[in-house]
Amino acid sequence: MKRNLALVTAFVALAGTAFAGDKESVQTFYDLLSDPSSKQLQAAFVEVTSPDWESVGDYSGENEGRDGFLGQMGFFAKLMPDLKWDVQTMYQDGNFVTVRSRATATPTGPLFGVDGEGRSFDIMTIDVHELEDGKIIRTYHVEDWAGALQQLSGR
Repeated sequence: MKRNLALVTAFVALAGTAFAGDKESVQTFYDLLSDPSSKQLQAAFVEVTSPDWESVGDYSGENEGRDGFLGQMGFFAKLMPDLKWDVQTMYQDGNFVTVRSRATATPTGPLFGVDGEGRSFDIMTIDVHELEDGKIIRTYHVEDWAGALQQLSGR
């Protein structure tokens, strides 16, 4: 009986260690979002994602790949130099890591056609990252961009 308990304890410890690596990979994603112009974080993002990683953010069927996403991050770095993406909660279930986060920024120009005239936004985001063999293969995401635009328009 003691041996079985020791085996179960060892298995749980090993599984926890494996999950910790997955969460570290996912955290790299948010580190990049908070400093999108960092070449070091861009390289780290490439390291923790699969070559065919997909960003799934709507139902258009037009998912964005890694290169397109990195290009978008370059645009965000210029438009929102103070962009911060703060992880509030991270939960792992098997190969999926779910994250609730908070994005804040003060755009220096129009965001989705709305000129905030120096205003900031503070929105909630929800992401589900799918991992395979320790790499993020897909990220499903929802951001409250409507709330951001409302805040920027002063309503």
